[in-house]
Amino acid sequence: MSEKVITQKGSFKVEVEAGKSYYWCACGKSATQPFCDGSHAGSEYSPIKFEATETKTVGFCGCRHSGKLPMCDGTHRTL
Repeated sequence: MSEKVITQKGSFKVEVEAGKSYYWCACGKSATQPFCDGSHAGSEYSPIKFEATETKTVGFCGCRHSGKLPMCDGTHRTL
């Protein structure tokens, strides 16, 4: 498996809307962080779907090492 790209050591704070689906970039190469733009094509990575159950601000992982992907769990503090 190729190395995950750490986009940033911290979360991406995003306002999500209830009932909408979001596709988090698992490879770290997307130009539309934290969301997938298809840059993973040809790799072993696939985006992770996040379904918003309520409208609120959430923290998507920027380091790609969280234990709760696609959400940030603070793992970036140890990298």
